[in-house]
Amino acid sequence: MNVLMRLRPSNLIILFALPFIFWLFLTAPDYGRSLTAIVGVERGSATFLPGFGLMLLAAFSGLLSAHWAGRKSGMVASGISLMTVSVLLLTDLAIPFWASVLANAVDPFSSTLVVQGETPRRLTEAALSDLIRQAGQAVAIWLSGALLLTLMAVPKGRARVWGRRGLLGLNGGIVIYLLLVAHLGFAAGVATSVRAAVLAYALAIFLGLTWVGLMQLRPHRRTPWVFAGVIAALVLAALWQFTQPKAGYVLVGAPEAKVGIVKGTPAELINAIQFGRFPGASGDDVQIRTFATPEVALAGLSDGSGVSAILVPDAALPVGMVPFWQADALGDANRAKGTAAAVVAIILGLLVLGGVAHHRHPLSVGAEFIIDTIRGIPMLVIVLYIGLPLAGAVKDASGGFIDPPNLLRGILAMALAYSAYLAEIFRSGINAVPVGQIEAARSMGLSRWSTARHVILPQAFRIIIPPLGNEFIAILKDTSLLSILSIRDITQRMREFQSASFLPFAPYNSAAIFYVLLTLVAASLVASIERKYHVEKR
Repeated sequence: MNVLMRLRPSNLIILFALPFIFWLFLTAPDYGRSLTAIVGVERGSATFLPGFGLMLLAAFSGLLSAHWAGRKSGMVASGISLMTVSVLLLTDLAIPFWASVLANAVDPFSSTLVVQGETPRRLTEAALSDLIRQAGQAVAIWLSGALLLTLMAVPKGRARVWGRRGLLGLNGGIVIYLLLVAHLGFAAGVATSVRAAVLAYALAIFLGLTWVGLMQLRPHRRTPWVFAGVIAALVLAALWQFTQPKAGYVLVGAPEAKVGIVKGTPAELINAIQFGRFPGASGDDVQIRTFATPEVALAGLSDGSGVSAILVPDAALPVGMVPFWQADALGDANRAKGTAAAVVAIILGLLVLGGVAHHRHPLSVGAEFIIDTIRGIPMLVIVLYIGLPLAGAVKDASGGFIDPPNLLRGILAMALAYSAYLAEIFRSGINAVPVGQIEAARSMGLSRWSTARHVILPQAFRIIIPPLGNEFIAILKDTSLLSILSIRDITQRMREFQSASFLPFAPYNSAAIFYVLLTLVAASLVASIERKYHVEKR
């Protein structure tokens, strides 16, 4: 009864409605199919559960054995962990789960480890044999390491400390991998949404604390001169990039139909051709076609490829062919680097100007600008901007070396957006700590870091637990916006199922109910943390 009295009346209504919800999903075929699609249950995924459950049990009990080291309960947890790892080593229960994780970790189009064209993905016979052999060796190493660290954690002294740290690192890394990284074929959609929320929230906390820390910086008399030197270096770098030799291109033929361009042509010239911004153009948009090399483009001008003109480097112009138009353009790499250096120099100059005017550190002004700016942009715009044009620009600037997957782009976008709100929460919590306690700590000889760690942050944390919990619930729901990047979370899978089944209500109702259950679990977790750290309730 005491547990029921702690629940809010709205949660009680949902609690008493759960039997009806379960009955609906079990008996109504449309709702059952919708739930299966939304959760992301793959065919044959029942064989993955034993391996996942055994690995999670072994790692989690290993964490408990480290937490309870030296107690009888710690020995029991160690026994459970070692026994479970032994079962993994001596049986084949975890092989289907390992095979699914590996198959979904590689590129299905280029990898030779998976059977091409099969969904869900399946390893080839050779890859499966290698996996069984290497996984057996890994589990044997896990068992040996866990046994050695458990024995180290039994006696008192320095050995117990290192044994506990080793068990925490070993088993904690496995738990994090299973819950936040490994492919879960029995709940791929839910795993994607929850992982995106957790990782974005953790990164948002880090960024929020970073903004708050930058806002606390105090200017030094040499600060403007240091920034002036950085700005001067950026300006020189921009000038050096913009003064690099330009590449010459010629347009040959008659731009009456499509115009062929060569891969690597500067974007400035491509835009001039595409939008008809060259002498003799009709003024209408021109269709273009890309060729790999100038030789292929010249051949396409006469072999019926549908192009009536081509834009090639002037060095590739055949002898005797008269160009229709000539132009020079700076390379895209030089233009991008020069523009980036110039933009950063301008931003730093404005920050220095604001810092000097208000007697603040330039980075403090920059952190405040980021917070105010991000809070004024809708979440969907941030997700689209970081996920599409900004990620593409970074990919082009790095020559394709930096090309994060869509899920990582969405996580970065949500983390940046929520970091502004979390920074204000952190700042309000820190300001709520009485100034007298801070002055007393400093008078006792504590450094700024020690004062923040032992005096300010513990009290501020208790104050900001409720708003932090609200932000986690909000970010959990806002993961639905990541479907705009074709990330197959709960919302994207709901849209795919609805488009394939044409059911009007079942997919949307199932997704709504599932989101409500997820937020209720998150709210209960936040409430338990709040009760634990509330001074009057402990």
